Amino acid sequence: MNEMHSVILIAVMAIVTLLLRALPFIVFGGGRPTPACITYLSSVLPYAIMGMLVVYCLKDVRITTAPHGLPELIAGGTVVGLHIWKKNTLLSIVTGTVVYMLLVQLIFA
Repeated sequence: MNEMHSVILIAVMAIVTLLLRALPFIVFGGGRPTPACITYLSSVLPYAIMGMLVVYCLKDVRITTAPHGLPELIAGGTVVGLHIWKKNTLLSIVTGTVVYMLLVQLIFA
């Protein structure tokens, strides 16, 4: 790839990102009420996406071979426990990720 190709790729990605971010304001702007289906989706999609991410992260865990899913179980428990305690999503996810990485790199390596 030459430099011009890279510049064009970055420009296209920036324009598409800008348009995707502006699209809801363009479609639902002007003081019109937001349709009920969009309001419903905005309330259920975050939970659906989190559930999908959990399934995706755990799909390759093999409980029949060592370490039998222990790093995933411990890190997941850390995320759930910390979120119940502190109610801070970012803190829970970051801490769970750090715990998982420490477990698989140092303890269960």
